[in-house]
Amino acid sequence: MRSVENCVSLSGIVNSEIRAEPIKINWDPRLPIFAKEEFLRAVGDEYGWLGGFDKSGTLRCVLPYTILCKAGLRLARFRVETIPFDADLDVASEKSFLNSVVQYLRRNAVDVIVPPSNNSLFRTYPDGAIPAPYGTYVIDLTQPEEALWRNISKTSRQNITAARNDGVTVRESGESLDSAYDLIVDTFRRSKMGFMNREAFKRFAHSLGENCKILAAEHNGIAQSYSLFAFSEPTAFWVYGGNISNQHSGAMKLLQWEAIRIFRKVGVRNYDLYGARIDPPKGSKQEGINKMKKHLGANLIHGYMWKYSIRPGRSWLYTKAVKILRGGDLVDQEEHKLQISNAVGARTSQNKQPNKDIGQSTLH
Repeated sequence: MRSVENCVSLSGIVNSEIRAEPIKINWDPRLPIFAKEEFLRAVGDEYGWLGGFDKSGTLRCVLPYTILCKAGLRLARFRVETIPFDADLDVASEKSFLNSVVQYLRRNAVDVIVPPSNNSLFRTYPDGAIPAPYGTYVIDLTQPEEALWRNISKTSRQNITAARNDGVTVRESGESLDSAYDLIVDTFRRSKMGFMNREAFKRFAHSLGENCKILAAEHNGIAQSYSLFAFSEPTAFWVYGGNISNQHSGAMKLLQWEAIRIFRKVGVRNYDLYGARIDPPKGSKQEGINKMKKHLGANLIHGYMWKYSIRPGRSWLYTKAVKILRGGDLVDQEEHKLQISNAVGARTSQNKQPNKDIGQSTLH
């Protein structure tokens, strides 16, 4: 694994030291859904929260983590980016915190920090990490519904209206977990991609509890599309979706529009379309997916994902295995796009930040 040095201005670094310490998990709906303890337990063999404390002992941020034990390796994976508990947490402070996180995981015999889940978009990365540019498309749900509709491209609005006029309907379908799984697996299979097994999918959904929604788009009694969403007050994430091969034109877009309306109505502030590759090749499937998300009125937010070789001798096994199985992980596939000369901190939007009223008292 090859590392790239992080580029951060030296100004202010003297006073930006943040140490990582394990803290009690105390999730509430004001925090990102993927920080929830039940979810972390469902997707990791070990899990926890690391709090970032400054020299005065003030909690500045939190980073939930999971550890997976596979083939004798201990792999750490983050399921959400650093969660600030202070509106003034700058990039240099977050970098200091991530450096301390790496040291904590090293002391706990972790071999590799693997790329995070696609919803996790970091502003920066620790020294010695291998970073890659990444993004996500986000819709601000605090806008009036009329503005959200206007932001959708003309063609997509026409598709949505046509689907509705043709009798396509969208409903919540929590009882259809198996049917949703079958359609999602079939969609992944058509794209020659693997997917988790049925038991893992159900465990994932059930761990979210009331913060999971499954929506179905139907036409003449036949499901055209299913989607699974995970949400809390800051953000609703479109995590998984599947469509029949000959779906009614506009069915999936209608489902997306209804999801936007549903989550706005219950007070969710942002709608996240769950990850996007930066500058994908022209004509590629990734470019088509990005265009679809953009045409729904979403804005591209830039950031990073990264991985870290803590124990090089053992991390080599991970690198070799993932290249044989998948041709490399997402960081391997995207790191060449990183412009080293760019300053860290590309993610300037606060779309995914918690409310400013979330503070240390939330955890104690």
